[in-house]
Amino acid sequence: MAYTAKDIQVLEGLEAVRRRPGMYIGSTDTRGLHQLVFEVVDNGVDEALASRATRVEVVITRDGRVRVTDDGSGIPVDEHPKVKRPALEVVMTTLHAGGKFDNGAYKVSGGLHGVGVSVVNAVSSRMRVKVWRDGYSWTQEYERGVPIGDVVKGKRTKAQGTEVEFLADDQIFETLDYNFDILDQRIREMAFLAGGTTMRLLDERSDRQVTYHFEGGVTSFVRRLTRRRGRLHPDPIVLRGQIETTQVEVALAYCDTVSEQIHTFANTIRNIDGGTHLTGFRAALTRSLNDYARKSGQLKDSDPNLTGDDVREGLTAIVSVMIPEPQFEGQTKARLGNSEVAGHVQSVVNEQLGTYLHEHPSEARKIVEKTKLAARARVAAQKARDLVVRKGALDGFALPGKLADCQERNPDRCELFIVEGDSAGGNAKQGRDRRFQAILPIRGKILNVEKARVDKVLSNESIRNVITAVGGGVGLEFDVTRIRYGRVVIMTDADVDGSHIRTLLLTFFYREMKPLIEHGNLFIAQPPLFRVGNSRRAEYAYSEDERDRLLRQISGRVSVQRYKGLGEMNAEQLWETTMNPEDRHLLQVGMNGNGDAHVDQVFSRLMGTDVGERRRFIINRARTVRNLDV
Repeated sequence: MAYTAKDIQVLEGLEAVRRRPGMYIGSTDTRGLHQLVFEVVDNGVDEALASRATRVEVVITRDGRVRVTDDGSGIPVDEHPKVKRPALEVVMTTLHAGGKFDNGAYKVSGGLHGVGVSVVNAVSSRMRVKVWRDGYSWTQEYERGVPIGDVVKGKRTKAQGTEVEFLADDQIFETLDYNFDILDQRIREMAFLAGGTTMRLLDERSDRQVTYHFEGGVTSFVRRLTRRRGRLHPDPIVLRGQIETTQVEVALAYCDTVSEQIHTFANTIRNIDGGTHLTGFRAALTRSLNDYARKSGQLKDSDPNLTGDDVREGLTAIVSVMIPEPQFEGQTKARLGNSEVAGHVQSVVNEQLGTYLHEHPSEARKIVEKTKLAARARVAAQKARDLVVRKGALDGFALPGKLADCQERNPDRCELFIVEGDSAGGNAKQGRDRRFQAILPIRGKILNVEKARVDKVLSNESIRNVITAVGGGVGLEFDVTRIRYGRVVIMTDADVDGSHIRTLLLTFFYREMKPLIEHGNLFIAQPPLFRVGNSRRAEYAYSEDERDRLLRQISGRVSVQRYKGLGEMNAEQLWETTMNPEDRHLLQVGMNGNGDAHVDQVFSRLMGTDVGERRRFIINRARTVRNLDV
């Protein structure tokens, strides 16, 4: 077939956005759906940063529309001199049309490319924009990015601001179900970073609403993140300064925990992948603490320097920069790329953190002692990790004694079931298909790796058994291509203790074998809660509602068996409900932008991590796994 000039397509207007929406909003799943809201909210926050707005309100209506209102100066409505159309229409229907390409109207802003609100328009089935400006209200409506009519001049008013209401297009997005908690987290972050601005979120579907107003800025942010953790010093350490045109604001606190939380922002936009401001902060933190520890005598001449991992253990920090022309990677702004920002942040942190440490010797000593303890734990952990790796390499067949391995050696065709207790393990061993299914029983609740140092984690027998059985190593040395089983399935009792054990295992895999989750190799088995049946028919129920439905459907004398644990199920029942690839319920653990309420709540109670981190660690409601090729 000939390839000629007629095969070259030229997409006009916003058609390119509708053809390839992922290029502009990241994806068409729930992450992309929420990104639409963030793009519009960013414009209202930019007005607040320019001191022209004091309030931003987000409303999710009962029919699934989103309405974002601010009291800023309003989008201009006069005729654009170049295209001879109202500026409002140009902004809403033209890519790379906006007021943020120079530093005139906005000194700093989160929206930079002039594509945010026009992209939202392009992927919305309907949109209505209302502007209060120049003494009147002005309105224009659009359908899939195309104006339905001209800009309409309304009644006289003294108000100022902009209201954008849109309905996401179900032809583009996989779901139109907004998650209140995801929006709540972002709205709260904005309120912290745009201190003094009132941010309100209302969900008319559930009548949930929140209003935030913080005068303390990033200091209040760190206080909130550490409110359930024991801080080593009473107040967060606040570092502020300006180098050339870069405004730097850092708040940090050390806690008596193991994990670190560092959140980075540029012009109030969260950069989930960090960037140059994070690089500068980390370098300055490591250097400052090493310099102080040497000068104070807490580190001797013979002691090695503290590493970056050492000084960040137990650290919670917010790194926020305001710059005139930030360079982000992609429209979703996940990473900041301005090279000069690293030096600016490093300079501010080096100078001011060094001053703080010398002026607060008591707090400084506690911080350095914690980092030294982390260094000792790091050395011990490396020795333990080396032992695990070396044992696996030198003694490849030294698998855990309780592991019932399978016959198949191709990992893509193998499954490992991690089961709770010897009783359930015995039934699972009898009920499994030994050709491709392996069983590893673990006793009781394993160590909570979120609250334990790595050396203690790797010395725990149950965890070592899991590491050895799964294969591929552990921690930074973990290699997902070397795992022994293509599916690792957590199979615990359907009760509170089972949920706790499952959460502990999820935490371990998330912290020490994260690629296992990222590549979709980790699953959770869902055993039934009830067996409902009579002499002729028996069905399994996975919830009380399902049990009640079966009781209404099955006639005659019906018996109900409640499974308190996997050990109460015989081998045949365990196979047909949980292990048979042709008919079973599995949840696939993934790294998506959505959230599962149960896991969210458990992680909140158990780990105390912030909502954003928990939400990135989610469980996709997976399908029944079928047609396994064995």
